[in-house]
Amino acid sequence: MSENHLLELADEIVKRALAAGAGDAECTIAEGDEFSATVRMRELENLKEAGSRAAGLRILIGKRTGSSYTSDLSRDGIERLVRSAIELADVTTEDPHAGLPEAEELGKIEGDLELYSPEAERLETDCKIDAAKRAEEAALSEDPRIVNSEGASFDTHAGRNIFANSRGFAGEYRTSYCSVGTVPVAREGDSMERDSWHSAARTLAAMESPEHVGRTAARRALRRLNPVKVATAKVPVVFEARVAGSLLDSLFEAVHGMMIYRHESFLADKLDQPVANERLTVIDDATIPRLFGTSPFDDEGVPSRRTVVIDRGVLKSYLLNTYAARKLGMKTTGNASRALAGNAGIGHGNFYIEKGVQAPERIIAGISNGFFVTELIGMGVNIVTGDYSRGAAGLWIRGGELAFAVSEVTIAGNLRDMLMGLEEVGSDLEFRGSVAAPTLKIGEMTVGGK
Repeated sequence: MSENHLLELADEIVKRALAAGAGDAECTIAEGDEFSATVRMRELENLKEAGSRAAGLRILIGKRTGSSYTSDLSRDGIERLVRSAIELADVTTEDPHAGLPEAEELGKIEGDLELYSPEAERLETDCKIDAAKRAEEAALSEDPRIVNSEGASFDTHAGRNIFANSRGFAGEYRTSYCSVGTVPVAREGDSMERDSWHSAARTLAAMESPEHVGRTAARRALRRLNPVKVATAKVPVVFEARVAGSLLDSLFEAVHGMMIYRHESFLADKLDQPVANERLTVIDDATIPRLFGTSPFDDEGVPSRRTVVIDRGVLKSYLLNTYAARKLGMKTTGNASRALAGNAGIGHGNFYIEKGVQAPERIIAGISNGFFVTELIGMGVNIVTGDYSRGAAGLWIRGGELAFAVSEVTIAGNLRDMLMGLEEVGSDLEFRGSVAAPTLKIGEMTVGGK
């Protein structure tokens, strides 16, 4: 199928739904090709290549909705898609807040957001396998104590997203990415530890080299050797940038519109109130070129935008799709996200903490006794109350330096206190995905050890 044909097909599906009795309709078509090469101990272990193409339809009959999806894009397949959505709408109950965005809310960012690079798609298979092998080889060669590997991989993906609705919106965009990562294992005496590193980007040129990825992964594994168990104490806790993003994952749940209208978030009814230290500014921005959370429009056809969620400690916005906005008497923030079937949920664009001025080394240098977290384990966050407790591993800070490895501890607190107790925000913001944070220092948390 040609590219134009898919956009025309989405519009045709919408028209067929209206002709079949729908009052409103929206159609999503997604296609993509993915590739993955995995090596372990210098040998090719797994090679995967797959492609997909499917369409999803959501219709409204009054305030009743129905949805279906299919990978059969033939005329018969489309007829079944439409019929199934209509039949489901006939048996659902009415929801007064259901409906598409208003016509004036629809639109898209014009211009090239640089989300697609043909080189990622055209790279030869041998080159992809070689990149994975180079990453693992760099890790294995870094130090004699790197004795094993859980493997290395090189992945690519190229896709296309098409969306059309019955209120005149039609749009599409293409995406691509490539990534390389490895997981080496270090051993010294009876101590054996693993760690990892990866790099991902829209283009090959923007990625870290496989050799850099391998060496970094090896050094991270080596510094975890011979961990000790520390005594339980209340100390400053520093979240390495790579794991600080997990705090943003929790914060995203807390500002998620559906959690807000259900009153299942500790940030419900807190708009325009201080909820964090003034050092903290949190932004959701789906307009930044080349990044993983960028798109010209959301999954309801609303233009992507930049939303300041927390401004110098003050909660300024929740993240909303059309449905959540109507439930709260607000306007959508352009954060609709959906699979092919079903109602739109809420997602984020590039969700990040604005960087501060302190280098991570200076933050650590100012701590006489504390914990530097490099890995979080398990789930232990209650968004309703803010209670926070997770397994952790990392390095102990003594006299302003990283002194020794620590494992099998828990860190505990409450997200309200953690946000208010944020004392330093690092200058090392770097986007390795759609969620990004710099190094963060919390003034005090409970580190539970022996």
